[in-house]
Amino acid sequence: MNAFHYERATAPEQALHAASTNGAKFLAGGTNLVDLMKYGVESPTTLVDINHLDLAQVSAGPDGSTRIGAMVRNSDLADHEIIKTQYPLLSQALLSGASPQLRNMATTGGNLMQRTRCYYFTDTSFPACNKRVPGSGCAAIQGYNRIHAILGQTDKGPKSGVSCIATHPSDMCVAMAALGATVEVENASGKRTIPFSDFHRLPGSTPWVETALRPGELIVAVTLPPARFSKNAYYLKARDRNSYAFALISVAAGLEIADGKIASAGIALGGVALKPWRVIEAEKALNGKSPMPEHFAQAAEILLHGARGYEHNTFKIELAKQGVVRALTLASRGTTEGGEA
Repeated sequence: MNAFHYERATAPEQALHAASTNGAKFLAGGTNLVDLMKYGVESPTTLVDINHLDLAQVSAGPDGSTRIGAMVRNSDLADHEIIKTQYPLLSQALLSGASPQLRNMATTGGNLMQRTRCYYFTDTSFPACNKRVPGSGCAAIQGYNRIHAILGQTDKGPKSGVSCIATHPSDMCVAMAALGATVEVENASGKRTIPFSDFHRLPGSTPWVETALRPGELIVAVTLPPARFSKNAYYLKARDRNSYAFALISVAAGLEIADGKIASAGIALGGVALKPWRVIEAEKALNGKSPMPEHFAQAAEILLHGARGYEHNTFKIELAKQGVVRALTLASRGTTEGGEA
């Protein structure tokens, strides 16, 4: 680990000023950043500790929305009464992630900023990784790619300067995508909001640029719209072991059902792309339909349209389709059935 300067901020303005220096990074729970520093993947010149900022509240808005401060710990958020009762999809997703010890440290803002768990990214002995060394190539394309992307990836050969088939690791973010959240950020000029669907970026021609954040911006909150899926929601996660494992695929499924028909739906996939994967057309295809497996299968086909696998991960395409049908089926039976880790 390289030497770095440490600064503790007690107000957002102080944090923004400290982060304006080249190579500065915000430090919240540190459950991802500190590991990457130990691996030699991240080498910030300054760590700006934001744990003492007053950003750890969950509050209901007058319009029925819910605002979640960036420093709310994952455990606290999953167990918050508003989240458990109005947004059970988010609570289920949070509880399926990591371990209790990590959830006690990890924060809402930090979860948004998680970086991929692609082993070619986290292991610096592999020189070819466009996220770590822009222009070096993507070793995963012809390597062991079982956990890698089947949607939204760029693949122009292992030596291309723009290739990337990594996936985003978060569970929380998949649920927030399905719920249609927005992200509130602060910078030296004020505040702005970013739709959740625009916050994370697909690799495109710049796979090392992972979010819509501008240099030095601080995430201060995430806002959830008024609840629609409190009665019918399910988070499904398929992984190699039942705890402390990242998703091969995950599905956040929410349904609004009235008079036996689907009035609206929210569906997002995790473990399949470099951002939570949501296709509005798949959700709209369910409107007015009865909550039946054949209709869920049609939505799954739309959601996975264009999916493409590699030597070791083609199975994820069918797994994702079946996962969508199962998650929507279980959501239609009622939230009390709980999430599946």
